[in-house]
Amino acid sequence: MRIAVIGAGVVGVTTAYALARRGHDVVVIERHAAPAEETSRGNAGQRSYGYVYPWASPAMLKKALPWLVKADGPLKMSLPPSPCTLQFLLATWRLAKTPGLFDKNKRAMLRLGAYSRQCFLELQDTLSLAFDGGHGGLIDLASDAATAEGLKASTGLLDELGIDAQWLTPAQVYDYEPGLTGEAPLFGALRMAQDGTGDCQEFTRSLAEQCRAMGVEFRWHTEVDSATTQQGRVTGLTLRPATPAVAQIKGAPAGQAETLEADAVVLCAGCDSRTLGKRLGLRLPIYPVKGYSLTAPILDDAKAPCSTVIDDRYKVVATRLGDRLRATGFVELAELNRNIPLSRLATIRKAIISRFPGVANLDRAETWTGFRPMLPDGPPAIGRGRQENLFINTGHGTFGWTLSAASAELTGQLIDGETPALDLEAFHPLRFER
Repeated sequence: MRIAVIGAGVVGVTTAYALARRGHDVVVIERHAAPAEETSRGNAGQRSYGYVYPWASPAMLKKALPWLVKADGPLKMSLPPSPCTLQFLLATWRLAKTPGLFDKNKRAMLRLGAYSRQCFLELQDTLSLAFDGGHGGLIDLASDAATAEGLKASTGLLDELGIDAQWLTPAQVYDYEPGLTGEAPLFGALRMAQDGTGDCQEFTRSLAEQCRAMGVEFRWHTEVDSATTQQGRVTGLTLRPATPAVAQIKGAPAGQAETLEADAVVLCAGCDSRTLGKRLGLRLPIYPVKGYSLTAPILDDAKAPCSTVIDDRYKVVATRLGDRLRATGFVELAELNRNIPLSRLATIRKAIISRFPGVANLDRAETWTGFRPMLPDGPPAIGRGRQENLFINTGHGTFGWTLSAASAELTGQLIDGETPALDLEAFHPLRFER
């Protein structure tokens, strides 16, 4: 079967690999010149299988206003908010207030995370991929008693679902993370022993090379302009060069459109999925939730984190990627504004210094901002679209790297007519049209 995958981020490339491994003829369409140039480029580096949760959280509603007004708060919003931002917030508020929805979605996402870990391990056992990856776990710190009690309370669900989690005393935290020598308070931490790390961009690029070796075709600098549908099926995609002066669609003069025929189409375009979804007759209310990261050379290996470490005060994530430190923070509602305010970087630096002083040369850090494709409830969209040969695998929010391996396998199962390994009700792409 010839299958077109739209998007070459980590979700699109893992999907292409899963389909090629199943024997399909795959072509990947990407507007950039290389894989993983958007959200997959500078994310937190965490594969937090046991630390996934829905965006629409009743607890977050209580914290949102204090976070917004606090100078170093992890939640920011451009003022005045745009109509798109207000629409997204209203949908989030309504879904967070829906009885039982958060708990149902959290269970579904944790099951998806556990399956993703299994899929990642199988993939890494099969392929030789260089991406500074590991499975050293994740540690969520508690700087006060209230946060500690909240983290302890979350272990019940994790135990029920068979997810390896343990509460650590401060002394145990220091045993796992001897580099935590900062003066920030510590009341303990929740540790997810089986969570992983890795450079998402390097993983995606390495996997794309494996895909090419398997015969996957990549169309760089190429955009989907429109889609043709007939009798409940997508019959063709109209492609155009994203950068006519540079790009050359196979067999077409620069700037000229081409029709690509395929037996099936998979939408994996991240934040672009909202616009592309409309062209395919689908409502995907994806919002680009902005985040920031610093990637700095490590100065002292003994001071670097051994696993992913989350500072609860600033919601800043610290991850070791080989000889580099990746520090990531903020959830900002500013649509597609790519500016990087110095105040955001200063907060990330302050959080790292307060926990891991002297760990890295933060003055030489590479800075990044990007947009997580968030749906207002939180679970990604995985499943069949309106047309019988249109499949959706997008909207993973902050957990695209974490969930990509599982959602790719599930998409392959759906396309091949198999019973999915998980119940996909919580991830149905048409749930916002009901």
